Amino acid sequence: MMTNGLRDAKVIDFHAHMVLEETMGAAGAFGPWLGKEEDGTPFFQIGTTYRLRGVRYVDSPFMRVDLRLKRMQERGIDFQVVSPNPLTYFHFIPAPEAIGFCKAHNDAMARAIAPHPDHLAGLAALPIQAPQAAADELERAVKDLGFLGAAFGTDSPLQLDDPALDVLYARAQTLNVPIYIHPGPAGIDGPKGDPALKRFDLDIISGFAAQETLAVATLIYGGVLDRHPKLDLCISHGGGATALLMGRMARGARKRPWSPSHLRPEGEFEARLQRLWFDTHVEHPQVLELLSAVVGEDHLVYGTNFAGWDEPDAAGAPSRHHAELDQSMLSRNARRLLRVTGHV
Repeated sequence: MMTNGLRDAKVIDFHAHMVLEETMGAAGAFGPWLGKEEDGTPFFQIGTTYRLRGVRYVDSPFMRVDLRLKRMQERGIDFQVVSPNPLTYFHFIPAPEAIGFCKAHNDAMARAIAPHPDHLAGLAALPIQAPQAAADELERAVKDLGFLGAAFGTDSPLQLDDPALDVLYARAQTLNVPIYIHPGPAGIDGPKGDPALKRFDLDIISGFAAQETLAVATLIYGGVLDRHPKLDLCISHGGGATALLMGRMARGARKRPWSPSHLRPEGEFEARLQRLWFDTHVEHPQVLELLSAVVGEDHLVYGTNFAGWDEPDAAGAPSRHHAELDQSMLSRNARRLLRVTGHV
């Protein structure tokens, strides 16, 4: 799926989700399903307990590629790496349903983006509750469907550092592709989470940041980067509160009794943090400035949560929202992360 579009794009959006009509009902009793309330309000439902109301997917850039491409042009985005909708990670449902859904999802995404290789590429959905099946699906998606990597959630029955996931991480390393890690709201198909997060949309406003910060700490403390030295992992939304808490996390690595010996020397936690990648979808320029200082500008990629509630709302070149960072640099970073060669 390598194209001149990705090689030469001035602006590459790494944080963009897609919803696919062909996947409705592909997880069996868990859905997903689209519908309308009696008053016409659209909803998106998972299983029997989770219903997202008021978000229009049908006839929107989430589902219609023509509208996506038009909006990309309006926003000055040359190329987009699309990933699964976080509502449909399905990491807590039985493995057979998850495996079936991910295969159907990846096939449908491949069909949707195939006519537009100069503007779109895909990241695969994976059933990470079944690590061997996830590794095999990643290989199929990369080799047969032309995907550039995979995307999955921060939460599943397996912690991100669980040795059972090493088969998946090792396969990504062998295939030489990155993995994008993004939260989903708690309680869709798994544990309900803190009830306080159910008010004021705090599950996505602050809950996502907490999950992303925990993911960073787990990956480093749990030794994932040491077991897989060539693995590239990108965390959404600037890694949540990572930039603010980096000093405290590093001190924990040096001082707390559970910390492994290899993290105790000065600078070891920081060195591993700078191996991770982060998208720049944060809401304040000073946060972006701090993130750049902590992890290094060379490990940041541009992201918008395209067409989502918190997408940057001004039309035109996205650099307006990231004046502190050069878009050409962010695109060069994305090409490195995605293993793109031959850029002129």
